[in-house]
Amino acid sequence: MKLLSPNNTKIRKGEKLGWLTLGLSLLPYNLSGKNFCSHASKGCAAACLNTSGMGAFSNVQEARLKKSRYFIEQKDAFLTQLKKEISLAIKNAKKKNMKLAVRLNVLSDLPWENLIDMKSYPEVMFYDYTPNPQRMIAHLQGKLPENYHLTFSRKEDNQSIVGLIASMKGNVAAVFAGKLPETYLGKPVVNGDDTDLRFLDPQGVIVGLVAKGKGKKDNSGFVIATV
Repeated sequence: MKLLSPNNTKIRKGEKLGWLTLGLSLLPYNLSGKNFCSHASKGCAAACLNTSGMGAFSNVQEARLKKSRYFIEQKDAFLTQLKKEISLAIKNAKKKNMKLAVRLNVLSDLPWENLIDMKSYPEVMFYDYTPNPQRMIAHLQGKLPENYHLTFSRKEDNQSIVGLIASMKGNVAAVFAGKLPETYLGKPVVNGDDTDLRFLDPQGVIVGLVAKGKGKKDNSGFVIATV
């Protein structure tokens, strides 16, 4: 069982920019029996992309559950395998003359900066989205590894924190219904669906994402209405 995979349509978009990108898809929220999203809201849990795209297939859900249980029940072995896969991915990227990016929280929100030594992989650009303000602020204060980029996730219950992060020039991802606005909260909006390589975004922007899957039916405020 491989842990890292390029089999995500959005993640693969980075290839046209010269980035080989791999992701780790564990089950979100508490679907594995352990909460992998400590700051989940009702809105984001309901709109989660876990069952979108390939996630709609039972074999994909079974694979995500198997990986999640592996992490829960045999964490040391899981992390050893993950490190081996990262090292192999570095070699593969070099063979293809590509740069390597790794997103370890495709669907989860685990503090990977405390689980693996990212600094020991200077050839890798790690990146994630997170709704955890402590992790995001630590990133903005330079307390996380230099090769780990975080984008803050706006939810229906953290608007005041969004303002704080934006004031610190942190990038904030927000989900909109329909066409993306040009600005939000006085910040320029960039199209976050063009590519998943968030570390290439300008600093101090709103990363606009168009509602997909179950998010199209959101009425919690997680998805921002647009005119």
